[in-house]
Amino acid sequence: MPCFDLIAFDADDTLWHNERLYHETQALFARVLSPYADSETVDKKLYQTESRNLSIYGYGIKAFALSMIETAIEVSQGAVNSADISAILNQVKHMLSTRPELLPHTLETIQDLSRSYPLMMITKGDLFDQENKISHSGLGEYFKHIEILSEKHLENYRQLLERYQVAPQRFLMVGNSMRSDILPILEMGGSAVYIPYHLTWVHEMAEPPAAEQAGFYELEHMGLLPDLLKRLNDGD
Repeated sequence: MPCFDLIAFDADDTLWHNERLYHETQALFARVLSPYADSETVDKKLYQTESRNLSIYGYGIKAFALSMIETAIEVSQGAVNSADISAILNQVKHMLSTRPELLPHTLETIQDLSRSYPLMMITKGDLFDQENKISHSGLGEYFKHIEILSEKHLENYRQLLERYQVAPQRFLMVGNSMRSDILPILEMGGSAVYIPYHLTWVHEMAEPPAAEQAGFYELEHMGLLPDLLKRLNDGD
């Protein structure tokens, strides 16, 4: 008998590349503001603005764009011009129109696991943007459930499992964010597989659990997940 009734996956930087688009845009943003401040200062100010705006705009590319414009006005003391703002907005449009590129091993792993387990995708951010990425990813058909949340925290996960009538002990979450995908699941008694991505937004960073933490696993890449599940089902 499989040891999990439901396996859930984060989307951005777990199933497909995402953070690298933000890094590319942030590099352009720093170049635009180079007459007013060095890149380290710009990055710090932008993160402060994003953090301040999370409760207003939430997550996603559009929220990122608004925070960049606000930061540009602040850093330049209002001197930023329309050409600079246009350059920022054009890059944001590029981000929104870029089709998701699946990470290695994602397609075959999801196809494989969907034959044996009900799968759920749990992502957060702007509804339109996330729906667009899911549609263009080609993965939607393999997921029994898709949930787009405003935030990933303990209470939202608990409500989600209650709605689907899944006990935390029978639930597995796979993701790249220690803060959003791993720690809340472990706290409520579920299991979590951490698959690091080479770029991580500082907001999503958190101290990892102890290596001996029950239910916590770390894999180098998605292709190793089926073997881990086999070992767990076999009781190894």
